[in-house]
Amino acid sequence: MMLVPSFEELNNALFDNTIEPVKKVLKDSKFAKSEVDEIVLVGGSTRIPKIQSLLQEFFDGKELNKSINPDEAVAYGAAVQAAVLTNTAGSEKTQDLLLLDVVPLSLGVEMEGGVMAVVVPRNTPIPTIKKKTFTTTHDNQTTVEFPIYEGERPMTKDNNLLGNFQLGGLPPAPRGTPELECTFDLNADGILKVTAEEKTSGRKANITISNSSGRLSAADIERMVKDAEKFKDEDKKSEARVQAKQEFESYIYQTESSLSDMNVAMKMKRGDKENVENALSEAMEWLDINASTASNDDISSRHRKLQRTVTSAFRNLYK
Repeated sequence: MMLVPSFEELNNALFDNTIEPVKKVLKDSKFAKSEVDEIVLVGGSTRIPKIQSLLQEFFDGKELNKSINPDEAVAYGAAVQAAVLTNTAGSEKTQDLLLLDVVPLSLGVEMEGGVMAVVVPRNTPIPTIKKKTFTTTHDNQTTVEFPIYEGERPMTKDNNLLGNFQLGGLPPAPRGTPELECTFDLNADGILKVTAEEKTSGRKANITISNSSGRLSAADIERMVKDAEKFKDEDKKSEARVQAKQEFESYIYQTESSLSDMNVAMKMKRGDKENVENALSEAMEWLDINASTASNDDISSRHRKLQRTVTSAFRNLYK
């Protein structure tokens, strides 16, 4: 006698996979299972008893709402989407319905050190307009690059480059002084326009990125979201290392600025000034050689070493 697997046994793996999107929706919406009022079944497959029992079990025995015809609901939703795409969604039949598209991956700009500054977070409803202010990283910088990325990882090397543009002709100024306002304008068709404006001079530059300009497929988006969760701890370490490096560089810059002040230079003892200059030179040389490979702890240790020398010299100055 030959045993034939049952329908449920043959499809167990598929049935189990139906719970994953439910978990993802709850996670993205930041809702707990206990906060869900109704579990409404939509789509013909929700008639399968095994799927119903898995859902009920996942929601700790909560009763499922089966009052809606699952086939009609799918057809109705397709009709609403068609109305939106053909710009007829304002008719009487659809005026009380709201269908939201959302940003599938965060959108942002690459900053110094390869860090992604998120401007439009993932799951933001579209159309949307978001703004963020940036600045220069070098003295008298007249041109700034704006690489545009999508992704969920803190480092741009792990995300997807959508495009790049330059804002040039900036008035020369000390680093950190210019205000560069970056605007992300994402319309209902998924077309992204990014504009950068220097607030003092009013100089502008922009780039338009269409859906076909290197955007990722649904499978790639899902993979990137999973990777962000998978490498979360590793990404935190990378982010901390970059932050430590930036703080070290900023401290070096501030110390150099203080030394160049004539009042400080005239009052500081010659020996103290030489000690600070030598410590600065050593710190910058170490950064040039080790910046890309040093750990967060190594960079912080070097930062503290420089800080001790500078603090000692300036303490003598103000005695």
